[in-house]
Amino acid sequence: MEPVIKINPGATKWDIRQKVWDYIEDNNLANFPRPVHNRIPNFKGAFTACTKVSELQVFTQSTEVKVDPDKPLEGARLAVLQAEKTLLVPTPRLRTGLFNKITPPEGASKEQLRICSSSQGVRDFSVPVDLDAKVKVDLVVVGSVAVSEKGLRIGKGEGFADMEYGMMACMGAVNESTVVVTIVHDCQVVDIPEEIIESHDLTVDYILTPTRVIKTNNQFPKPLGIFWNKLNIEKLEKIPILKKLRALEEEAGKDVTLGVAPPAAEPGLQTGQPKRQTRRRPRQNIEQDDMGESKPEKIAESEKKARQRPARVRKEGRGDGGGGYERGKGNRGENLKEKGPEEGGSEVMSQRKLPLSVTTVYLGGIPAGLRVSELKAALREREAAPLRLTWQGAQHRAFLDYSDPEAAEQALEALQDLSLNGHSLQAELAKSQRGGKRSGQSNRRPRPSTPPKSDTAPADTESDTNEKTEQ
Repeated sequence: MEPVIKINPGATKWDIRQKVWDYIEDNNLANFPRPVHNRIPNFKGAFTACTKVSELQVFTQSTEVKVDPDKPLEGARLAVLQAEKTLLVPTPRLRTGLFNKITPPEGASKEQLRICSSSQGVRDFSVPVDLDAKVKVDLVVVGSVAVSEKGLRIGKGEGFADMEYGMMACMGAVNESTVVVTIVHDCQVVDIPEEIIESHDLTVDYILTPTRVIKTNNQFPKPLGIFWNKLNIEKLEKIPILKKLRALEEEAGKDVTLGVAPPAAEPGLQTGQPKRQTRRRPRQNIEQDDMGESKPEKIAESEKKARQRPARVRKEGRGDGGGGYERGKGNRGENLKEKGPEEGGSEVMSQRKLPLSVTTVYLGGIPAGLRVSELKAALREREAAPLRLTWQGAQHRAFLDYSDPEAAEQALEALQDLSLNGHSLQAELAKSQRGGKRSGQSNRRPRPSTPPKSDTAPADTESDTNEKTEQ
């Protein structure tokens, strides 16, 4: 099958990553988190591709399976748990260790297993596995940015999958016969030049896509240890488990000399890396608004006004005029009183200035009869309380505003498996911030020119036929 993305001669790893990321974004082939740049893309059809892992003979014969924590691999983690196999998930970014063994509750239901396969499961249903543990991994499942039918793989550029495999080799958990599977969108299967693949790069034996199962007949070796000369002291400081492994290897008499390359040359920080994501967080401290005033001045002025008025709950009629997931942009967005997140169990929200740009999360599938206080309690419980909550109970949806894309991303991770009153809720970025928008573009709201009219009725006594906005 001919690759849909053409790789130019002489292309570097970062050239290929950029082409794949751009193609996925331009063709709207990804779900949250967006944009996909500098990530393992959570492509549309990921769950379908993940279900194919259980069709592999090596999966049937395996006992312990290591699956990376990336969002598109959630279906593979669920398949492992449903098959009652041991699931090992690396600690995200290797911050606190190497593995977590996921241990579902005894007699777990399908819904509980789904939660265990999510990021919440890694937090709440896992037991750390140390370097000296006796582990034998039969199958490894990794995410990729690009992969070739020959088995060559390119990750997002930080080297974690390569290091994880090398560390597993050091502890005897994998060997040259261990099968490696990657799960990607069909467009991520490209022609990767062999000359850009290095000795520490992980290669794969199977590629699973929404439409294909590709056996690569991989002829390239996998890393059977850590290449210490490819690392530097800064990387060791960021990943404590590497320091521990290096000490063990040094005790065993192995050469653990670190590389002398400057930090900019380490994986993920190469000079060839695209810089577009430096605009990801809105730079409120230097930009000017349409009136020519600097944002800090307007923020200070607004904060002063906020201190002079009480916090309120705003009730408004339906005035968004829009369908789907996109938030309305009429007067509803302009006449909002400003309040901060809730504190404790109080229904009155603290006074706090909303930033001029926010990242909005759509929450759909809200069951009939659910009270806004129940939703707020669930958000607090998952540490996903927004700066502002816009409730549209009659339309079975709500919108949550967060201070920046990072906060929204963390909230989305926490809300992916949210279920209330027996109904699973759908959480994703609001339509206005998906697809056409690039990272760094703000969801800026015009400032009100006249004081809005508000009532102060408690939130829980409002009718669901009205829209309520709480800040």
